[in-house]
Amino acid sequence: MSHQHRHLVNSKTIQYLAIAFGINIVLSLIEIIAGIIGGSIALVGDALHNTSDAFSILIAIIAYRIGGRKATDRFSYGFRRAETIGAFSNLILLFISGLYLLHEGFVKLIVPQKVDGELIIIVSVFALIIDVITARLSHQDASHNTNMKILFFHNLADALGSIGVIVSGIFAIYLGWNFVDGLIAIFISIYMISQAVLSFPGIIGILMDAAPTNMSLEEIKIQLLKIDGIEDVHHMHLWYIDENHLGFDCHIVGNDFELIPLIQKSLKKHFHIEHSTIQLEKKENCLSCCL
Repeated sequence: MSHQHRHLVNSKTIQYLAIAFGINIVLSLIEIIAGIIGGSIALVGDALHNTSDAFSILIAIIAYRIGGRKATDRFSYGFRRAETIGAFSNLILLFISGLYLLHEGFVKLIVPQKVDGELIIIVSVFALIIDVITARLSHQDASHNTNMKILFFHNLADALGSIGVIVSGIFAIYLGWNFVDGLIAIFISIYMISQAVLSFPGIIGILMDAAPTNMSLEEIKIQLLKIDGIEDVHHMHLWYIDENHLGFDCHIVGNDFELIPLIQKSLKKHFHIEHSTIQLEKKENCLSCCL
């Protein structure tokens, strides 16, 4: 089985995120003002989502900075899991924002209000350009970093939201269908909530020291038993130190300490496990853990 090794977000991406944070704050203020004046809950909802994006970006930047610190005596594994905690916070923010927008969308759908179509279209076109740019920045690291993946979902939802608001503005101008504004808000909220729900298990797994889903302890055991001199492998534990690094420990039945570097080499080659703790023991001395 092939296991991909994932890499950390680089410093240039963090700089781009800092710029995106400032842009999202300004954009949110413009959308909120235009949404209130134009009577568009979809635009206000898009603004709130942009605001949550901005705070998500800020959380991610802080998490990356903390995660880059060196290990200490107290935090011997380092601070890498700060990124996971940041991702978890962003998921909660995405989920709550989705629930709020869902509520407001239903209110606007049931009791439609007049929408200034021209104003919200102009603002939404500007917002769409910004959303596409920020989505492009987050997409380049989304495949191997959960924080960036969540930020990409935020940005994609913003882009879809901006398109939706443009559509609602067109309906309001030409057909007088003001209820479409609420309908668009509901669709955006469903996307936000679904992405948060689907991403929760992976983040919880890391925080709970779960093993990765793309490999098994039995698979590792079979591979290690191929090494000459190893009689048995047991008492195995596999977990995520963070989303980019795996930890592994086990007991090995064997009589040669030269087995340890061979084991570590095999773990790195076949499973990309670079942090491992190996306890070597004789068969007659491991009765308590073999039972």
